[in-house]
Amino acid sequence: MKRDYYEVLGVTRDAGGAEIKKAFRALARDIHPDVNKNDPDAESKFKEAAEAYECLSNPESRATYDRYGFEGLKRGGFQDFSQFPFEDILRSFFGEGIFGEDIFGGGGGGPARGGDVAVAVEISLEEAASGVTREVEFEAVAACDDCEGSGAAPGTEKHQCPACKGSGQVRTVARTAFGQFMQTGACRSCGGDGSIIETPCGACRGRGRVITGRKLQVDMPAGIADGQSIRLSGKASVGERGGPAGDLYVQVSVTEHGQLGRDGDDLVYHLTITMVEAAVGTTVTIPVLEGEEELEVKPGTQFGEVRVIKGRGMPLLRGRGRGDLKVIMDIIIPRNLTGEQKDLLKQFAETTTEKNYNREEGLFDKIRAAFS
Repeated sequence: MKRDYYEVLGVTRDAGGAEIKKAFRALARDIHPDVNKNDPDAESKFKEAAEAYECLSNPESRATYDRYGFEGLKRGGFQDFSQFPFEDILRSFFGEGIFGEDIFGGGGGGPARGGDVAVAVEISLEEAASGVTREVEFEAVAACDDCEGSGAAPGTEKHQCPACKGSGQVRTVARTAFGQFMQTGACRSCGGDGSIIETPCGACRGRGRVITGRKLQVDMPAGIADGQSIRLSGKASVGERGGPAGDLYVQVSVTEHGQLGRDGDDLVYHLTITMVEAAVGTTVTIPVLEGEEELEVKPGTQFGEVRVIKGRGMPLLRGRGRGDLKVIMDIIIPRNLTGEQKDLLKQFAETTTEKNYNREEGLFDKIRAAFS
């Protein structure tokens, strides 16, 4: 059974981002597998700490965890960080180096990019064909209005971290069996922020960011299909320390029309007619995107025959023209016949020949005719 994330990192539930980062880095150095090579559980302990930090350092996942626990993270679509490859966890959290200078060759920790947000929108087939603008509502991380993103209480200021002189990083010398190595890492005093907040903002608890509801007008292009997504760059959560904002992904769901199906850019309609209508021909009304139109059914129409109406399908996404409307003939046979009706059909059958049916020759018939 998983342990509480706050318990894993040894912090209280009201701990700020810098405190969480500081606690994780201190813990990671103590339980790192390279330091505890004789402990068979060292790797699992490190992964547990990394998973806890990844959740609590992200305002969205932390808010979900605080409210709904582990089950909320699963339902909210957050990743199971414990399943990450071990090397990826190391690279993600300690690319700047733990025991040596950049153990994976990565750079220092710069401004962090904001998180992406996904929102679902449902539209009709007609709206997908014509294009439509919808207002979407979602929650994202934004700069705190009270402190204007600084994290310091209104009327107070941040102070430059004396340990790192505002750089957010410190250099230390690590002595190993292979000699001395210069190590660059995040400053433990400020958690890599470069500044110290003596009086945290009460609205954001010193984070400088809060989760807020947002509304946005999104254009759905004509021809968009069910399951496609629209990406709006920089419209989601703001980044840390001036980092770029994440992207908003609008996942489009197109409801079923009821009569018209979709096959790529083409539309499909199953037309049901009687065997008499198929034999003698008729004129019927069929649905189209713009309403209805008449279609002439030719005499002798066969079951499964497809009539193609050019240019009456879906608009080509980001292109010119439209697909086609395919009308598939479904011919029904009567089941409950009276005696008189049966006699009439028998009389009809007695007066017909093979020429009336005009059956197409199969391959075997053509071969036999060629040799006879």
